[in-house]
Amino acid sequence: MNCHGEAHEEDHRVSQNHGHGHGHSHDHSHEAEVTTGLRDSLFGKVMVDKSWCLNESMAGSIKGVFKPWEQRLDTVLKVESDADTELLVFVPFNGMVKLKSIIVWGGSDGSAPEEMQVFANRDDLDFDNVSNTKPTQVLPLVDGATAPVEYPVRVAKFGSVRCLSLYFPGCFSEDATTLYYLAFRGEWEELKENPIISVYESKPNIADHKTPANETFGSHTIT
Repeated sequence: MNCHGEAHEEDHRVSQNHGHGHGHSHDHSHEAEVTTGLRDSLFGKVMVDKSWCLNESMAGSIKGVFKPWEQRLDTVLKVESDADTELLVFVPFNGMVKLKSIIVWGGSDGSAPEEMQVFANRDDLDFDNVSNTKPTQVLPLVDGATAPVEYPVRVAKFGSVRCLSLYFPGCFSEDATTLYYLAFRGEWEELKENPIISVYESKPNIADHKTPANETFGSHTIT
């Protein structure tokens, strides 16, 4: 699967005002409301068992950040970067998605990710090629958020999504990047037939001790 999108910086909208101290100059509110988190939720549509993360300090910990909305403030389950501050997360869906927004929380300290590069329908990315690949959209993230933050995407760019790759190049000020919560809002449609999906397995990069993906993206449904 190799569907490129065009990168765009996003002027995001979110639902509640709160103060924060980050360097991006944009005028919008940040924390996602409870009703926002439940409306058009794609929780249960993520193929959690097929998701993976490169450079996580504990193998498989990325699966813990796909929490139900009522557990969004839980800080026990999390993913932390290992060798440096980069994280690359692969998220497959069990149907076709029209994505409206991504909800992210990395905590209120400097370990929260500073930027998220979103790639639609790319299952072939790793740290060797992600920097040379144009994202579908680039989203500057909030520093100091005390709750999950919703980042609307350009829906026209995400109208037929089977999978997402999310690249977090670094955090605000710490030595490791932390993610506590990831969620998605949009419209879901069941696939009548399973499409042919390319098989991808990244190779370990022993030199930088980054955890590779050892799973393939296939047909699986979360129940």
